[in-house]
Amino acid sequence: MSSPPTVPAHRATRPSPRPRLSTVLQLVSRRLHFLAGIVVAPFLAVLCLTGLVYVFSPQIHDSLYHSDLYVNQVAETRRPLAEQVRAALTAHPEATLKSVLTPPAADRTTRVVLTVPGPAGPADRTVFVDPYTALINGELTTVENRLPANTWLRQLHGNLQLGAPGRLYAELAASWVPLVAVGGLVLWLARTRRKRPLREVLLPSTKDKTGWTRLRAIHGTAGLWLTAGLVLVALTGLTMTQFAGGRPDPATDPLHLRAPVLAAAPVPVPPGAQPIGIDRALATAESAGLSGELALVPPSSPESPFTATELTEGLPIHRGAITIDPYTAEVTERIGWTDYSLAAKLGTLGTQFHTGTLFGLANQIILALLAAATLVLLALGYRMWWIHNPYRGRWASLPRPVWRQLAGVPLMVILLGIAALAWVLPLVGASLLVFLAVDALLSRFKRRSA
Repeated sequence: MSSPPTVPAHRATRPSPRPRLSTVLQLVSRRLHFLAGIVVAPFLAVLCLTGLVYVFSPQIHDSLYHSDLYVNQVAETRRPLAEQVRAALTAHPEATLKSVLTPPAADRTTRVVLTVPGPAGPADRTVFVDPYTALINGELTTVENRLPANTWLRQLHGNLQLGAPGRLYAELAASWVPLVAVGGLVLWLARTRRKRPLREVLLPSTKDKTGWTRLRAIHGTAGLWLTAGLVLVALTGLTMTQFAGGRPDPATDPLHLRAPVLAAAPVPVPPGAQPIGIDRALATAESAGLSGELALVPPSSPESPFTATELTEGLPIHRGAITIDPYTAEVTERIGWTDYSLAAKLGTLGTQFHTGTLFGLANQIILALLAAATLVLLALGYRMWWIHNPYRGRWASLPRPVWRQLAGVPLMVILLGIAALAWVLPLVGASLLVFLAVDALLSRFKRRSA
């Protein structure tokens, strides 16, 4: 009788094959999209709500400050600009002239910006002067030529009126939007590899679907169509943030990310020469080709020139600026749109698109629709998460961790991607470390609870 075959005490097990790069990309995208989406979504919702109000600030201004911004009656001729400035300074003898903003349209007032002393230091006081009568329509405290409502709404959208800590929240949310959006796009488009009809990828198909699968169909297709807009709005917003957008030093900017600025070099003072005055400076600027609303800054010293800058927003782009010799009325320096680098041009266009001023009302409507659709997308995502709620005694809804499966080329690709993100978006690099630490803790807790 033969003895039964012996069973080895230790079986040799083959190591599980490493996943392909495409598989790793899908797994990482699922992990990031799920966990990061849950954390970032509330911040993104706040950005959408505050941005939805901020984008219509021009209409809000016209309603709140109509008597300041608009003249009572349009006449044939305007009073000299020097007379309008004199009217503003007469009302504020304690002030000094900072700049003059010419009317952007025939029915708009001239803005005379004065620097007035105050308990908290010098502040800008803008006096609105009727250019046809030189009478004062009103005055407001402004910040960088922004009206009070615009300043308040801008700070609400940018930092929730919390100052520096609030700016971190806004930049953090905007920095993660491309990652979460692109991660969701990767997951949704991966369905085409499973022989799904293209129509179900591009359009929501809810036939014979209920619950979570129905929500996924709507959420996925909506995210597909919104991804480009979300990423565009996030990236254009990041150009105005503290870390991602504020790092390039204008003095040392090898990539030419910043718009060029006037050097405003000192000019020689001829013996016995008299300054030309602000009206002649305006005439020089207009004859030099500057148009629309102009900001005229008077010389701060006898050697300083006048500066004139185009402020009109929208298309076509007006970004001309010149310096004017205050004694000879000659143009001593000029900057135009052609002097902007490609990066600076894209940044300028992006900023105007983000604020809704690039192509008028249509721009505002597009941003409003993007914000409203994003809020719906977030609500659908949270509803999907709640249906598979991990706090109902199970953790099945958490995607499986994939970090320990990375090796070789996939690991190098992920590490290089993280390094590039940390350089371009510093808050992503810092928060990603926190994310990985929390992810590791969740995975460990999940294994213990299993």
